[in-house]
Amino acid sequence: MLQQLQRQHQVQILWMVICSIGLGIAIIWQSYLIVSIIEQIFLQGKTVSAIVNFVFLLLAMLLLRMLFSFINKRNGTKMSTSVKQKLREDVLNHFTNQSVSNAAKGQSGNKTSVFMDTVDEIDAYYSQYLPQMIQSFVVPLLILLVIFWTHWTTGVIILVTAPFIPIFMMIIGFKTKDKSEEQLSQMAAFSGTFLDILQGLPTIRLFGKSKQQREKISNSSVRFRDATMEVLRVAFTNSLALEFISMLSIGLIALEVAIRMIIFQDISFFTGFLMLLLAPEFFNQLKALGTAFHSGRSSMGAGNKLEAIFDETNNEVKWGADVLSSIKPPRLELRDMNFTYADSSFQLQSINLIINPKEQVAIIGSTGAGKSTILHIIAGLLPITEGNYYIDKYKQADVEEHSWFKQLIYISQNPYLFSGTIAENIALGSTKVHDHNEIKQAAMEAGIWEWIEQLPSGLDTNIGEAGRGLSGGEKQRVVLARTFLKRPNIILFDEPTTGLDVHTEEVLQQSMNKLREYATVITVAHRIQTIRSADKIVLMEQGSIRAIGTDRELLQEDELYQSMMKLQQGGEV
Repeated sequence: MLQQLQRQHQVQILWMVICSIGLGIAIIWQSYLIVSIIEQIFLQGKTVSAIVNFVFLLLAMLLLRMLFSFINKRNGTKMSTSVKQKLREDVLNHFTNQSVSNAAKGQSGNKTSVFMDTVDEIDAYYSQYLPQMIQSFVVPLLILLVIFWTHWTTGVIILVTAPFIPIFMMIIGFKTKDKSEEQLSQMAAFSGTFLDILQGLPTIRLFGKSKQQREKISNSSVRFRDATMEVLRVAFTNSLALEFISMLSIGLIALEVAIRMIIFQDISFFTGFLMLLLAPEFFNQLKALGTAFHSGRSSMGAGNKLEAIFDETNNEVKWGADVLSSIKPPRLELRDMNFTYADSSFQLQSINLIINPKEQVAIIGSTGAGKSTILHIIAGLLPITEGNYYIDKYKQADVEEHSWFKQLIYISQNPYLFSGTIAENIALGSTKVHDHNEIKQAAMEAGIWEWIEQLPSGLDTNIGEAGRGLSGGEKQRVVLARTFLKRPNIILFDEPTTGLDVHTEEVLQQSMNKLREYATVITVAHRIQTIRSADKIVLMEQGSIRAIGTDRELLQEDELYQSMMKLQQGGEV
């Protein structure tokens, strides 16, 4: 995956190659000028004024060296920034496009850690490893050519000793990758545990389980610490070994040069000194690659984790082309439909249901009968296992996702509001830009405008994440205002009045009745008023449809429905 993303940045890679060539030439010329200056001053006895041109050239080479190194790193940083932005978009799309069943899996903290920490771990591959790899290939190659051209025996020593560095890097690299993957897994587990405990802190304290959860966080933290220390141990071992190999190689070259200069006297001072300057530059590039290689292997571990997330074989809902009309509500039909959760024995069996345009449908049944599941399937949030789902004359797979969700709104028992103004939360999900007058009208239709007027900044009043500061009824009415603003063709209610007081429930019910005038409304219901006013009542029992009909028909024909109505009305129907 990292290499595929790398191919999309060929311009930056070309600049890295060019800068590496320039850097290699600057290093060679820098060494040549240093040797020339020292030889002319100390051996030839020239004055400083005689070598001033060499000094200025040396300063120019030093500046060029810094410039090429800067451009190299800057291109790596730009590539890293671009790749991380794309990966975060891909991770976000992956999580947001999941079906309800798959989205509910895993810890929210774990997913946040993937989005932030794991993607950040990719940075080193592009900002450090890739630029250094190119640089450590080009620069040593240029230096080695000059060394062979000038003094071939030094080149032979380098060819014999230098391969030990990449061999050692490969051996260490495999271990680094495994350890980094383990570290990322422990980090994600720690993040998930910490966030879940933090979110459930009131409940934990209520049941007196703070001590156990504190120990759980402590144990997770220790595991993450141990994994991090393992990665650092490998990194320090890598650095020590590289230093040892480089030191040994440079020592052999220095010994060879000293013997040739002092005993055999068959090379000049200029040649010997130049070898002693170029050899460390050669090995410094390989040592830098060793350090970057460690970071790169850690990034590869993070890349493998992201690739595993992207390759998850989820049985997601499939969507097709934009074939629906947005003018009127479509006809919906479930035909011989079956659905089974992957990790549960619960299943919907042989569901046959037709919902006509602008029909008011109530789905009822005992807890666990499958009411919310069938609502999720109608919404397109869960994939059917067998059978067909028709939207108008088209199969669901032939309908484009955006055109479908543009016509639909889903209101759950616990609607989620985001940190922002009330106006922004009401306008959320609409494909059009709305002014304050349109938002005000939607709020009035939802019966919430009087409450908004009493707030310090009206529609511009900020609310907290998850609707912090609002009651359950106020959150429901904000979402209803969103519905009035969007004007969808299909409205799905999942027991939206559960847990509300009688007055709020009545206000909410009045608003819901207005919505029924222009849209198909499908409600998972429990209130008698909602059930009896429906055009069609779907009675669910143990994952199957037991009966379909009006209130009058079911009262006459179905015993379970009769008993449910008696229970709600205190024994009288």
